[in-house]
Amino acid sequence: MSTPTPPPSSSELEAEVLRTRADLAATIDELTTRLSPGYQASRIAHEAKQAASDAGAMATGKFGDKNGPAQDPRRARNAKVVIGAAIGLVAIGTAVVVTAVLRRARG
Repeated sequence: MSTPTPPPSSSELEAEVLRTRADLAATIDELTTRLSPGYQASRIAHEAKQAASDAGAMATGKFGDKNGPAQDPRRARNAKVVIGAAIGLVAIGTAVVVTAVLRRARG
């Protein structure tokens, strides 16, 4: 049969309350930072730059490097979106130029 553990002393309870308060304050600080518009804008800008870099890695054949986007499905998706957007912009630009040339040729 095991002996019952004595209840914690008031100093132990006080120390536990202080630890819990510190943990809660750290959690609130982290949430405040994560939800701030400045942090979100910074994160989005970083991800956009990384996607452009990853798209370049895909184009040059370095996509499968050890730390490359092939190791992270989200980065690979973002790189493909950038490539798709670039192809779409080229197609739209080509269509605009062709349309302008045809209109001039007609008259």
